[in-house]
Amino acid sequence: MARPPRLCSCGKIVAHGVRCTCQAKQDRERKARFDQKRPSARARGYNNEWQKARAEYLRHHPICRCGATAQCVDHIQPHKGNQRLFWNRANWQPLCLPCHNSIKQRQERSINPDYPARCDP
Repeated sequence: MARPPRLCSCGKIVAHGVRCTCQAKQDRERKARFDQKRPSARARGYNNEWQKARAEYLRHHPICRCGATAQCVDHIQPHKGNQRLFWNRANWQPLCLPCHNSIKQRQERSINPDYPARCDP
């Protein structure tokens, strides 16, 4: 059974489960504001050295906890620039993109509502 459409805050009627164009625009603007303040991936430590360590880690830990092929090396406890925590392999876990984007990004957004969903390289 299909669910009924809803009324967006802008006044448009939108099908259930669909984002209104005004909401999509607000999301793009919010992400652009966040990206302006956010340092580059390289500045956050995701450089060539990280790429090599990440590739090695995924070779030894190829499976996500859900059983899918891991594509991201996730920091279990967010490092927030702490290089010791960043490079502590006990703080790493292999995740597939769906697990990373659903679980970890939800955690990040609960801490910082401007955090956009993405997987660091």
